[in-house]
Amino acid sequence: MYDYKKFWQWFENHNEQLTMLGDLDNQQRQLLLDQLQQQLDTYCPGLSFEMGEPTPNGRKLTFSAEGDTDLFRYLLDLTDNAPDLDWWEFIAFKQPNGTALRVRFDRYTFNTSKMHFMELECEEEPEFMGLRVAVDLAEISGGKEVPQPDEEDLQVGVYVTIEAMIGEFDCATMLGYLEVVPVPDEPFKAGFRPLDDLPEYVEWFKKNREK
Repeated sequence: MYDYKKFWQWFENHNEQLTMLGDLDNQQRQLLLDQLQQQLDTYCPGLSFEMGEPTPNGRKLTFSAEGDTDLFRYLLDLTDNAPDLDWWEFIAFKQPNGTALRVRFDRYTFNTSKMHFMELECEEEPEFMGLRVAVDLAEISGGKEVPQPDEEDLQVGVYVTIEAMIGEFDCATMLGYLEVVPVPDEPFKAGFRPLDDLPEYVEWFKKNREK
């Protein structure tokens, strides 16, 4: 466990197959990806990866700690010691994808342009952000009649959406409190802002937190 050299040795030994991943049949591709995850589990349980689509410049392989800050040092050890291989770019943490996103979670689709947020103060931990996020259940379910979602599942779906917007590292290290509420009839009068303003607010919060 925590021996990144063994992981990268395995990766280099299978580099040709991984590079030609798109040429493999579905069964071979899935087997290879499963083996990659197994090697990652052997190095550090709790880490995961996302394989990007190939481009003319190569393919990105992003490693994630799934927001678990206790694993961040192992994730950084892994990526900081990655070999220099043609075709591959190794990235630590899920990266921010910006605004106007549609994030699928469970039965719901979270459209950031239809969501709102309000900043909250974390009095006991002012170095962390507090957010109240308003969602419309009918909108995220595509207008379908669906059972009232489990509160925890809804919160996780909103968290995943925020993580997609601002990235894994900022979400895990800056978000201290998250509250999910139904969207009011007039969200702006109630003090809410468009959720697509969140990345800008995060940058403002960073600068002011450092003062």
